[in-house]
Amino acid sequence: MARTERDGPAILKSVYTTGEVAEICKLSQQTVIRCFDNGRLKGYRVPGSKFRRIPRDALIQFMKEHNIPLDQLDMGKMRVLVVDDDPAIVEMLVELLERDGRFEVATAATGFDAGLKTREFRPNVIVLDYMLPDINGNAVCQSIRRDESLQDVKIIIVSGVIERDQVEKLLQDGADDFIQKPFSIEQLVRRITELVQS
Repeated sequence: MARTERDGPAILKSVYTTGEVAEICKLSQQTVIRCFDNGRLKGYRVPGSKFRRIPRDALIQFMKEHNIPLDQLDMGKMRVLVVDDDPAIVEMLVELLERDGRFEVATAATGFDAGLKTREFRPNVIVLDYMLPDINGNAVCQSIRRDESLQDVKIIIVSGVIERDQVEKLLQDGADDFIQKPFSIEQLVRRITELVQS
């Protein structure tokens, strides 16, 4: 899904300009530049230019120190719905994704819940276990793809035991990608961000 400036400030960024910081913090750009120049807002200058850049963690620290609500910054978070009936896997994925800082995470344990949560939470990406207690991943993919308002939602199927032809069928039914269990969190995060930015 292509993102534009009007979707909110600084979507999926790890480094910000002073103009973006001003918009997020509801300050004038001159105030932001003054805070940068006197060291209260950490960052760096682009070599060979007068441009200032502020890393995300420095911006968060500045916002906390000055009691500026972080909700503007959260507009840039990718929403991920984790659907799995194994509580240990769900807990691990939620913890690792939230620790990354770029994701807002919701969970569901059944295909039925996944459908409800998708309509309520509007995730950018669903990380969907193939074998669920009520229905399999194909049915969830088909249900989501039938809903016109969910066309932009990306679906990554994860499974430990699955045949190659089942993977092909899942992709035909609307999945965007398939990742074999066990997988590394780095691999999953890379695929989530690639799909959101595609």
